[in-house]
Amino acid sequence: MSQIHTEIPNFLLRIATVKDAALVVSFMNKLGAFQKMSDKITATTEQIERLLVSNQGEAVFGVYDGKTVGFAYFYQKSSAFTGRSGLYIDAFFIDDSMRGKRLGNIMMQFLSKHALERGCEMLEWGCLDWNTPAIDFYKKLGAYRVDEMHMYRLAPDKLVANATLFKGSILE
Repeated sequence: MSQIHTEIPNFLLRIATVKDAALVVSFMNKLGAFQKMSDKITATTEQIERLLVSNQGEAVFGVYDGKTVGFAYFYQKSSAFTGRSGLYIDAFFIDDSMRGKRLGNIMMQFLSKHALERGCEMLEWGCLDWNTPAIDFYKKLGAYRVDEMHMYRLAPDKLVANATLFKGSILE
């Protein structure tokens, strides 16, 4: 288990392993409750295990005095618009009782360093428009909002429906 010591005594970062899948789901449920979107959190432990095993997703936990108090779930991405690769933070959460203690700053600094060590040139994430404390936090980091784009998603059933419409074949 990889542990990274930080400048704050009693606070360390721990890289998730596949055995942490249930803990990822637990933190996603906390994030969903905070965002008033609990019904949108549908990931199972088995699904997260699959993502962690295949390296399609990664997570880091913030541990303070032996208690896990924060996490970030992320994955590598690239952009044909910018020609850059980066990390995308899909979920980021610090327990309410631990906010304002610089733990989030340290986790974002780690993710920035982690991205650079991988040769990435950007770090991206989303934030709900009503979450002004988070928006203020991100602005203090120097982040800017990308206003020109809205995110769209095909759910699994619509993904299958669209895929079945494709009648082409692979040329060799």
